[in-house]
Amino acid sequence: MAVLQTTRLTLLPCRPSDRDDFIALERDPEVMRFLNGGYAVDNEDPDPNSTFLMPRGTEPYVWTARRVRGGAFVGWFCLWPEDESVAELGYRLRRTEWGQGLASEGAAALVDWGFSKGGYDRIVATTMTVNRASRRVMEKLGMRHTRTEHVDWPVPICGSEHGEVWYEMAHPERRDG
Repeated sequence: MAVLQTTRLTLLPCRPSDRDDFIALERDPEVMRFLNGGYAVDNEDPDPNSTFLMPRGTEPYVWTARRVRGGAFVGWFCLWPEDESVAELGYRLRRTEWGQGLASEGAAALVDWGFSKGGYDRIVATTMTVNRASRRVMEKLGMRHTRTEHVDWPVPICGSEHGEVWYEMAHPERRDG
């Protein structure tokens, strides 16, 4: 995994020393709102049925995002391989960093890396239909909405009745038409 640099962010392969920052993200109810309804994750005994990534600093394909100036923790990004040709984009940022374009900036760097160095033909991403901010990031990247799925969750969270949206983007040199 490469170190990626944007105007305002440095994305570094995650390390065990990032663990406390990752856990702090999971303690913020607003950060977790569209993942589990806003409940703090029990870091000593996490839910084995959880469907979302909870990095601890040892995971491949997870980059820690820090400010170029000062090195402050911003959040994390991942480009998780689904198979050899498809990867799923994910990200989670501290609430204080929202609304500044950092999610789009970091995600764009990762998408570019995924196509140019990662060898992926397609990158996908998913979020709850009601998560407008995350959907906007995907749209800014040039991803297109491909489907909405309705899933019966054992413990539904607010907004889950509207479903999960899937976005995707093909490698720029391999797109149809």
